[in-house]
Amino acid sequence: MTARGWILFWLMGVLWGIPYLMIKVAVDSDLSPSVVVFTRCALGAALLLPFAVRQGGLVRVVTTHWRPMLAFAGVEILGPWWTLTDAERRISSSTAGLLIAAVPIIGAVLARFFGDTERLGARRLTGLGLGLGGVAVLTVPHLTGGDAWSLTEVMLTALGYAVAPLIVARHLRDVPTLQLIAPCLVLAALVYAPAAVAGRPAAVPDAPTLASLAGLGVICTALAFVVFLELIREAGPTRAVVFTYVNPAVAVAAGVTFLDESLTAGVVAAFALIIAGSFLATAAPGGGRSTATRRVTWSARQTSRAGGRVKTPSGALPEERPGSTGQGGG
Repeated sequence: MTARGWILFWLMGVLWGIPYLMIKVAVDSDLSPSVVVFTRCALGAALLLPFAVRQGGLVRVVTTHWRPMLAFAGVEILGPWWTLTDAERRISSSTAGLLIAAVPIIGAVLARFFGDTERLGARRLTGLGLGLGGVAVLTVPHLTGGDAWSLTEVMLTALGYAVAPLIVARHLRDVPTLQLIAPCLVLAALVYAPAAVAGRPAAVPDAPTLASLAGLGVICTALAFVVFLELIREAGPTRAVVFTYVNPAVAVAAGVTFLDESLTAGVVAAFALIIAGSFLATAAPGGGRSTATRRVTWSARQTSRAGGRVKTPSGALPEERPGSTGQGGG
């Protein structure tokens, strides 16, 4: 994976590793899931929509791509954010973060049904297995922390998170990032507004709760979605979601730092498995020094030397179908 891809990868591991703690703080103050989701979406939309409008052509983008955009909003935001928030009323934030790490496994399986022709290979399959092993080491001791329905809600969230990148890669990869995310957040805010108004708290929440809501909207939604869409375009849908193997490490670290949870030898071993699994699972197919061709945008300098094609080392990211454009979209 490229250096830019690795930066986006680790940034996403942090940005979507801390929401579980923030959600837990919010719901423990008796805010309803609808209020939390609405606030998160409304803040994110307020920050991103002006930039999306400034790019121009937003109405055309929505009218042209409204079906896949609606599907993306449903499986990435409307459903998963409510089920995850509702589940955290009864289970710990670390348990939720650990279970979400099943996303890459689900995504690798579902990619076959979405027509993804990318070859996983033994190296990447080994990485997925190591990552799953690390998740299991972290998760099993925590599975007694909630009821079966809460755990099911988290797994439904993971399913949605696994499907969403595939929709982006196949149907929305040419849509600028901001013009995809901003309308989806606006839609989600409108959907949850009635329930949020009906379930609004009687008094203004305390400072930690307000800080958590602000963090969810600004850091974990507006900023994180921009990074996430760029990561999908940079690394492809299968490798992009492997950052969820880092999320449990961040979730546990947050618990150790802010909730005085113990850091055991098992947790340290799981971290090692997750890091190794993430590296292998995001590696390019093959592993030798062979070269692969990739069609690139025309330029006089390129075509005069290579007939419109360039050679790329195997260590660089090959083109994926469906996958990324290899460059930013927004």
